[in-house]
Amino acid sequence: MADPNNRPVTGYPAPATNGHPPPPSNTSYPYAAPPPAAYYNQQYYTGPAYHQPDPDAIRRATFLRRLFAFIIAGVIILGTILFIIWLVLRPRLPEFRVDSLSVSNFNLSSSTLVSADFDVKITARNPNGKITLFYDNVEAAVYFKNFQLSQTTLPPFSQGKKNETSFTAELAAVKAYLDGDIANGINGERGKSGNVVLNVRMLMEVRFKAGAWKARRRYLKAFCGDLSVGISANASNGTLTGGPRQCRVGL
Repeated sequence: MADPNNRPVTGYPAPATNGHPPPPSNTSYPYAAPPPAAYYNQQYYTGPAYHQPDPDAIRRATFLRRLFAFIIAGVIILGTILFIIWLVLRPRLPEFRVDSLSVSNFNLSSSTLVSADFDVKITARNPNGKITLFYDNVEAAVYFKNFQLSQTTLPPFSQGKKNETSFTAELAAVKAYLDGDIANGINGERGKSGNVVLNVRMLMEVRFKAGAWKARRRYLKAFCGDLSVGISANASNGTLTGGPRQCRVGL
């Protein structure tokens, strides 16, 4: 039977439990160490303050997105239309050839002044079966190597589908001054082979038209080279040797 005299006296701390000192009598916290400060001062994190989006900025961003989408769609549609037109029409560049070239009244003086008349017969061919061609501002020139001897302007003309058009370019050089090397080159070719190699160059504006479809104007170049004209050292007239020559054409 327990001895009532062994009960703890009121006002004294309770005996230790499991070797640990009892908690202070004036606190409800069950441990000897004080609780962390957060136990007494709890603060709740609410994050950064929320700001209402600017309606004008949203409208501008939406407008720009729609504008870019419209531009991209327009480019794709236009490219598709042009590609379909190209597949249907298959536009091709015209073809040019020199049928004949004659030189008359050729005179190269010792002072390197040259006079001559050039008649160049040219045939232009439209290889397109669905496109009509229009030529404007047609210019033709005769060269020896890269030196221009004479130049002229030809009247504009048009060509129907699969059509050939022949015309003559009449050019004249009247006491045109030649560089010494050019004059020696002409005399050297005349004395060696009795021929002078000339070049004909053409520059023009061309338009392609098929029904309501029209392409913008483009500059077209035609180069007709290595045209051997028989003019011996003592002759003043000569014609093209070797038959017609095809020209190189490009934009």
